[in-house]
This record gives sequence, structure tokens and C-alpha cells, in this order.
Amino acid sequence: MPVFRYSVREYDPIIHVRASGREVNISPKAAREVCTAIKGRMLPDAKAFLESVMTKEAAVPFRRYKKEGAHRSIPGFHTGAFPVKAAEEILAVVSNLEANAGFKGLNTDRLVIVHAAAHRGVRVRGFIPRAMGRSSPSNNTLTHIELVGREA
Repeated sequence: MPVFRYSVREYDPIIHVRASGREVNISPKAAREVCTAIKGRMLPDAKAFLESVMTKEAAVPFRRYKKEGAHRSIPGFHTGAFPVKAAEEILAVVSNLEANAGFKGLNTDRLVIVHAAAHRGVRVRGFIPRAMGRSSPSNNTLTHIELVGREA
């Protein structure tokens, strides 16, 4: 079994709470953009934003992976998208963060997400059969999600 660690630098177990989703089957690029969008938000605001992304009411601005993307009406950004699958999985990790904060005795309404990151995980190798007995690789990259919150 692999040993998973967090990439956050400053973590105090008394004031911080953390949650992670390991080897989740979502796009690492979309997960990175969603994590960037919810970082620094209050927990109820982040949950409302993720739910509005899932219903395609609010678009996630794409900051790094913005080439050849569709244009959404986001002020200050050219490219945006509605990564529904990534928003669902990150919402599950946010709910886990809320439950962990409640278990620690922190006020979940005043919780701020101070660290949100998505990292590439294991690459699941696969092959697609082609004509003449050949095959082409079809790989799937899993994603690690980690969130750290602090009571404001």
C-alpha cells in the first residue's frame, strides 16, 4: 500500500482540518482548475459554487489550461468550462472536510479553505485494438485531491 502525504507546508492539527480524495477517476486538469476556483472561499460558499457548477449555472475559469477551450461569460477570463464530474468528486471531499471539522469541534460556517490542490496520480494503462492486429495505447490518469481548512 502506498503512503499518501499532504503537500501543504504549514499545518497545525489544532487549528487546521484536512481531507483528501485519493486516486479519483477525474481529469487532473479540470480538478486543478476547480481547486484553484474554491481556494480561499468559505466552506458554504465553496459548496454552493460547486453545486452551481454541477447544474451549469456558474462556469469555472480556466487559468492554465485555456487553449482551445470554449468561451464563457466570466469577467476577466477568456476560457471557462463546466467540469461536472470533477465538481461532484471535489464536493464529496468538501463534505468530508466539513464532517472532519465538525468532529474536531470547529465551526463549519466559519471554515475557510486555505489549501486546495489536485495532483496527478497513477496512470492506468489500457489498449484499443486497431486494424491489422495492431493496438494503440489508451491510458487513464487518476487524480489526488487534498483540501485543508481553517476556522476564520
